[in-house]
Amino acid sequence: MNHNDVLRRVRFALRIDDIAAINIFQLAGYKMDIEYLKANMKKEEEPGYLPCRDSVMAMFLDGLIIKMRGAQTDAPPPQLAKGEYLSNNEILRKLRIALSFRDDDMLEVMKLGNFNMSKGEMSAFFRKPDHRNFKPCGDQVLRYFLLGLARKLRPDVANPTTDNDRPVNSPAVKKSLKKKTKPKRSASSQHKTENPAKPAGRIKVWHKPDGNEDKKRSPTKRR
Repeated sequence: MNHNDVLRRVRFALRIDDIAAINIFQLAGYKMDIEYLKANMKKEEEPGYLPCRDSVMAMFLDGLIIKMRGAQTDAPPPQLAKGEYLSNNEILRKLRIALSFRDDDMLEVMKLGNFNMSKGEMSAFFRKPDHRNFKPCGDQVLRYFLLGLARKLRPDVANPTTDNDRPVNSPAVKKSLKKKTKPKRSASSQHKTENPAKPAGRIKVWHKPDGNEDKKRSPTKRR
């Protein structure tokens, strides 16, 4: 799961359009170009795709925290240093701060994403990496969280998908879900097809002759 997916799904869940996204980047001290933003929103197979860098994803989440919670200082938040990367644990932590979620809120979102976990398992994601109870957040866990977040914050969209970020009940997805399937045959009809009945007629029965049968027969004479 790359940062393009995360950026796209967070924007979908929070209803953030392009103008709002650019303003969020500005809050983090970054001037985002609209064309570059659109390229970061694309999928790998789409033309014009550009991978969203770790620093760009971090600035978006930092700006989101400022937008939702207010700025702590007048200075913009520090950017990632060269060579640093943004882990799934950090993404989950920044989203939790921006949304002011407690443990119960996080577990509720996970449950909405069809993933149940305990408070202990959840708290392990927010430990420091050198802590003995630290647990790395995998792509699948982050995907469940973003799916549950969309279901929690977008009640108008009952079942947002995880693959194409479009609601399942949209016309485009409904059309793709309609598959032409052959009607299932009953067991009797299938049996008839696989074992067609032979036409009625005389049944020839072969039997092993006994030893006296040749003696009973009279020799045939050739004319």
